[in-house]
Amino acid sequence: MISSLRGRVLHLDADSLVVDVGGVGFAVAVTPAVTREFHIGDEIVLHTNLIVREDALSLFGFQEREELTVFTQLLSVSGVGPKSALGVLSSLTVDQIADAVAAEDDAPFRRVSGIGPKTAKLIVVQLAGKLLPSGRPGGVRGAAAPAVASQVVAALVALGWSERVCIDAVSDVSAGATPAELGSVSALLKLALAHLGPARTEQSGV
Repeated sequence: MISSLRGRVLHLDADSLVVDVGGVGFAVAVTPAVTREFHIGDEIVLHTNLIVREDALSLFGFQEREELTVFTQLLSVSGVGPKSALGVLSSLTVDQIADAVAAEDDAPFRRVSGIGPKTAKLIVVQLAGKLLPSGRPGGVRGAAAPAVASQVVAALVALGWSERVCIDAVSDVSAGATPAELGSVSALLKLALAHLGPARTEQSGV
């Protein structure tokens, strides 16, 4: 698996570029934002996902690790292939995607070329609990790593709590967590469960 590339830009197209890594040129599909920012000769670092098909090996690259995480999550949605997932990230930021999913709003996805109404709805449904909405005061974005926090929220939702309650719990425990706990799914999950346990007891009147 090729998980990242660091090298010099050899060639640019509207939605792809070639990166020279030690004398080997790697063709990478990227969002238009990347090709607008870089020029031939620039040094670039990309987080990548290698898609293996019978007739091709295709690399998809992103400047931010968070974008790569969302890309792989989009690939898990029925009917979303690599090109469609890249199209979503070309049209929407990670925060916009997360906010739309949290609000159960499929309209932003329906506006993406190649995404139909059914697939747009599936994106919202199947990514529920896996992405954290932006703009939350004291939220987990910028505290726990987004990928870690999202996994903890998803685990808590699977255990029966609402997504909103889970996001609030992870935000609350992240504020007092150590750096090691913020980087560990299991550690942060334990903190969130301990935080939610008494709350559930109180709500049930036990």
